[in-house]
Amino acid sequence: MEQKVDIQICLGSSCFSRGNKRLVKVIEQYLNENNLRHLVHFHGAHCFSSCDKGPLMSIDGKEYEQLNEDKVLYILNSIFGDASPNI
Repeated sequence: MEQKVDIQICLGSSCFSRGNKRLVKVIEQYLNENNLRHLVHFHGAHCFSSCDKGPLMSIDGKEYEQLNEDKVLYILNSIFGDASPNI
């Protein structure tokens, strides 16, 4: 069985107040629109302990910081690229 890409988004209060609630929806929408749900384990995580760098997410252990919608979409496209059937 293929290992899924692990995407964690910080749900600590600082990241949450800085916009991670909106970014959760952006990621969910991206995964659904690109038919990637079966390839990804997407879940929330407790504080990443880098509150001043939030909003934060981690993909397969690599942390991404100071996120906004455009950055998240850029990161997801760089990982999944043309491999995703854009349905």
